[in-house]
Amino acid sequence: MSRQHVLLGLLFCATLVSFVYATRERLEASAAAYSRDQLAANLSDARAKIQSLSSRLDSLAAATPSGPAPAPVVQSRPASAAADRRPSALGPSARPKAKEDPRWKRVESQLAEHRSQLAAQRDRIAQTQEDVRRTGDQLDGKINSTRDELNQSIARTHEDVLLLQKRGERKIYEFDLAKSKQFQHVGPISVSLRKADTKHRNYDLSLVVDDRPVEKQHVNLLEPVWINLSDLPQPIQLVVNQIDKNRVRGYISEPRYKNADLGGAPPPVPTQAPVLKSR
Repeated sequence: MSRQHVLLGLLFCATLVSFVYATRERLEASAAAYSRDQLAANLSDARAKIQSLSSRLDSLAAATPSGPAPAPVVQSRPASAAADRRPSALGPSARPKAKEDPRWKRVESQLAEHRSQLAAQRDRIAQTQEDVRRTGDQLDGKINSTRDELNQSIARTHEDVLLLQKRGERKIYEFDLAKSKQFQHVGPISVSLRKADTKHRNYDLSLVVDDRPVEKQHVNLLEPVWINLSDLPQPIQLVVNQIDKNRVRGYISEPRYKNADLGGAPPPVPTQAPVLKSR
């Protein structure tokens, strides 16, 4: 197998690994966002339950009797002065005792149960808040990591463009476009600058891709624009790294090999398999 075939194989493997990694990152970010939404919904339900329990506690407190019935107090007091002068036939132990209202016991039991439910609900809310915070931190970390990786692959200056060219992974075409309705051929596509907003740092472009017109509006500075071409295995990347009045500067990068180049590689020699088996 020639050196060119080995390089092509390594390039294809690197491209496949990058695509799988980017897909996995997007899936993990989506899963984290969905988990955070679920935790927020659980937190809202928990708060609603706490409010309901608090309302029930207020209703029970309003219905609770303020004290024991006054009947035993009336019985313990003498009815008249003559009754005080009569000897009592009953001893101190024979006096009637005040009966405790059974409703009070029932209210106390319900209050204890509600206090237990409130404590458990507070614990669940605290755990939910901690899960939401942890998930948010993880999501922020993944977003920052993805942003750093994207920033490393974007050339901000002409020197950065030269570094990308030295890597040899993609072909680089720099452009300097003035506002015009005329199209300028840049690499595999034709480009026309229609608007350059220096205040908001964005621009509008008209493109001709595979003989089809394409409009890109309100594109921000350093924001990569990905364009698929029929004869390339990967999309090309358009980046504007400088916006002036009625003028933009940037570059277009495309894969070094086309579909015809990759598909035209000769298959491996069939006699290699027996050789490998005999070793």
